[in-house]
Amino acid sequence: MKGISRAVALLALLLPSLASAQTLTNVLVLASTLLNGVIGLFITLAIVVFFWGLIKYLMSMDHENASEGLKIMFWGVIAIFVMVSIWGIIRLLQSTLKVTSTDPVIPKGIVVNPGRTY
Repeated sequence: MKGISRAVALLALLLPSLASAQTLTNVLVLASTLLNGVIGLFITLAIVVFFWGLIKYLMSMDHENASEGLKIMFWGVIAIFVMVSIWGIIRLLQSTLKVTSTDPVIPKGIVVNPGRTY
C-alpha cells in the first residue's frame, strides 16, 4: 500500500511537466533528459564513494579502519565498472544495429491524399 501511495505522489509531481509536454515526442525527450541526468548523477556518486574510501584508507591509523576504507573503495570501483559497462553495451548495440540518433522514432500515421476520393 505504501508503494502505491509513493507512485501516486510521484505521478502528481510529474503531472504538470507531462501535461505541458503535449506530444509523445516531448514526453520521451523529457524522460530521456531526466534519465541521462540521473545516470550522470549515479556515476558521480560512485566516484565520490570511491574517493571517500580512499581518504578513509589513507587517514586510518589502525587496521580496522583501513580494511573498511578498502571495502568502500572496492564497492565504488564495482559500481563504476557496472555503470560504464552497461553504457558501453548500449553504445555497442547502437552501433551494431545502426542506430545513429537517440531521438525517439514515432510513426506519423498514414498520409491520405486530400484531393483523391476513396
